[in-house]
Amino acid sequence: MKSHKIATLLVLAGSLLGASGCKKDLLDQTNPNTLSVAQFWLTADDANKGVIAAYSGVQQYACYGHSWQFITARSDESYSQSPFVELAVFTRFIQPNNNFFISAFAWNDYYRTIYRTNQALGRIPGITMDAGLKAQYIAESRFIRALMYFDLDSFFGNVPLILVEPTATTRVQQVTPAEVEAQVIADLQAAIPDLPVTYAAADLGRATKGAAQALLAKMYMQQHKYAEASALFTTIIGSGKYSLVPNYLDNFTATNENNSESVFEVQYTGSVLDVGQGQDNASASEGYDRPNFFGPPIFSFADVQPRQWLFDAFQDSTVALAPGSSSKHMIDPRRDISIFSYVGTPKVYGRRWDKFYPPVQGQTDSTGLQRNQLYGRKYQNDRTIRTPENFTSGINFRVIRYADVLLLQAEALNELGQTAAAVPLVNQVRQRVGLAPISAANYNQTSLRLYMRGERGRELAYEGQRWFDINRWGLLDNQAGLNDLITRDPDFADFRLGVSKLLPLPQTDIDLDPTIKQNPGY
Repeated sequence: MKSHKIATLLVLAGSLLGASGCKKDLLDQTNPNTLSVAQFWLTADDANKGVIAAYSGVQQYACYGHSWQFITARSDESYSQSPFVELAVFTRFIQPNNNFFISAFAWNDYYRTIYRTNQALGRIPGITMDAGLKAQYIAESRFIRALMYFDLDSFFGNVPLILVEPTATTRVQQVTPAEVEAQVIADLQAAIPDLPVTYAAADLGRATKGAAQALLAKMYMQQHKYAEASALFTTIIGSGKYSLVPNYLDNFTATNENNSESVFEVQYTGSVLDVGQGQDNASASEGYDRPNFFGPPIFSFADVQPRQWLFDAFQDSTVALAPGSSSKHMIDPRRDISIFSYVGTPKVYGRRWDKFYPPVQGQTDSTGLQRNQLYGRKYQNDRTIRTPENFTSGINFRVIRYADVLLLQAEALNELGQTAAAVPLVNQVRQRVGLAPISAANYNQTSLRLYMRGERGRELAYEGQRWFDINRWGLLDNQAGLNDLITRDPDFADFRLGVSKLLPLPQTDIDLDPTIKQNPGY
C-alpha cells in the first residue's frame, strides 16, 4: 500500500486537489485547486482515497512515525540520556502538560487521523458503489479509529470521544477509559465480519480480519478478560494464515515486509520526497524517523537506550555448553538482533567499536567508556548502510506480530488455569530462534506467569509493547509493582502513583474547551 500516498490529505480539512467547476463570472470563480467535501465523496474511488488518507494518518510523525515510539519508551526496558531536555525528563516521568511529545504532536495527529475515519464513516455509506467494497472500506475505517483510541486510552485515559465528523461549533464529550475501551470493542466487533482475510499484493498493509481480531483480543487482555481474548487468539492461530518466519531478523528489516508473521504493520518507504519529516501532505516523505533516534551515536542521536537488565536477560541456561566453550554460547540469539553491544556486536554499521568510537583521552581502554553502553538495533539500517541514519527510514513498523499473539494466548491460557496448554505456545516462539523448549512439568501458574514476563521482554524487546505489558500486569497501580519496576529502572522512582500512568492532556485544548478536565495530578 506504499504507492497510495497520492491521497494523503484528501478533504480532511475541507479541501482536496480537484477539477475546476463550471464557468462563472470573472470575479466569482471556483478555485481549481480546491474541492469541497460535498464535491468529493461521490465515487468508489473517492471512498478508497478517503480510507487511504486515514492510513496515512497512522504513518504520521506523532503516531507510529515518531511520538508513539517515545511515549512507549517510558517502560522499564529503556531510558534516555538525551541532551534534548524535554525528551530526557519525559522518560523520567516529569511530564508538563505542554511537553513537546504531547501537545505539539501526539494529541494532534491522533485526532487528525480520527477525524479522517469519522469523515469516511459518515460519507461512504451515501456513495453508490459495490456493496461488498463499501462494507470493507467502512470496516477499515473502524479498525483505524479503534487503533487510535486503543493508544489514546493507554496514553491519556480520559479523552474526548469523537465519533462523527465535527464542525466548528461541535462540542465533544470527554469520557472515561471504560467508555473509550467500549468504543474500541464496538468498532472492532463491527469491522471484523467485513474485513478480508488477505489482500492482493497491491493492497498489502491494509487491515485484515486477523488484524482486527488481534487488536480486539489485545483490548480484552488489557481489561483482563482472558476468556474473550483467548477465544479470539484461538481463531487467529487456527486460521492457518499466520506463522513465525524462520529468521527472527526478518521482522525488523525492509527485506521481508508484510510476511507471514505480520498481523498489522505500518507501511513506510525510504524515498525522500519534496517535503521531509513530520509533514502531512501529498509530497511529503513516507518514511519514519525511529532509526534516527533509537540507534547508536554517530549513526543516530542515541536518544533512547536499552536498560542493562534487558541485555542480561538474554542469557539462557537451556542452551547447552560444549566443554571449554565461553559463556557467549549461552546467549539467546535475539539479543544481538535487538541490541548493539561491545560484547555481542563487534561491528556497528560495519565498523569496529574502537573505530566507531575514538579513544577517550586519559582512558587506557581503546574504546573509552563506550564499551559499557548499549544501543538499540531493531529497525536500524546498519545491515544496508554505512552512513548515518536519516529521517526517512523505509522499514515498516510491525504493530502486531504473530509471536505477540502466541505469547498473549499463552498468558491468557495461564491466567485461565490452563498452564500446560500455554507452554507449547511459548516453545513455538523459543524454538524459532533455536532455543530448547521449556517443560510444563517445571511450572505452575505463578512461576509460568513470571517466566513469560521475561520471555515477552526477550521476544518483543525494544518494540514498544513493554509499556502495554506493565500496564496490563498492574505494575503501575501499586507500590509493590512500582518497587519491582525500580529494581530494573531507577527512573520509576519519579513515578507518581495515580498520576504518572496517564499523560497530561494538552493545556491548549483545555484552554479552548473548559469542559475538558485535566487528568489527576497535573
